[in-house]
Amino acid sequence: MKLFEKTLSSETIYDGRIIHVHVDQVELENGHTTMREVVDHPGGVSVAILTEKNELIFVRQFRYPYKKVLLELPAGKLEPGEDPFEAMKREQLEETGTTGENYISLGELYPTGGYCGEIIRLWACRAVGQKQDLHLDPDEFLSNEKIPLEKAVEMVCDNEIPDAKTQVGILKTAALVKKGLL
Repeated sequence: MKLFEKTLSSETIYDGRIIHVHVDQVELENGHTTMREVVDHPGGVSVAILTEKNELIFVRQFRYPYKKVLLELPAGKLEPGEDPFEAMKREQLEETGTTGENYISLGELYPTGGYCGEIIRLWACRAVGQKQDLHLDPDEFLSNEKIPLEKAVEMVCDNEIPDAKTQVGILKTAALVKKGLL
């Protein structure tokens, strides 16, 4: 079984500022055809920032699709052609006013593989440097919060943090700390 779907045609149905949506006709392995609705997204980055006291720095931000405030690790979308590592450091400084050291890649996360091509690249680091003013986008409003790493792991396990990239970032960071790697 080769598990592949051949694209036969593609029609753009929405071309927005951040996302683009297209409907593709595809041929399945068995020769049948079907439609696939796909959201193209430029990708994103996120970082688990650990303080000297083993606290993670979070942002609280209103997320319109859910109509509520979420607790998340700092994150942002990639600009066209932007290097993901540099984008992550930019987002870290903009959203937390911190810089980091000992950055460790936590890999890639595919948040919604059934219909969206977004890839989020994750890192962990130790916070260093002076806390600076936040440099938020004009349409971005958030607040920072520090939570001990052990408490954050409990919050993930108790379903208090629904955001996927944040759950993965917390659990992978905790595993690195436990192994003495961060």
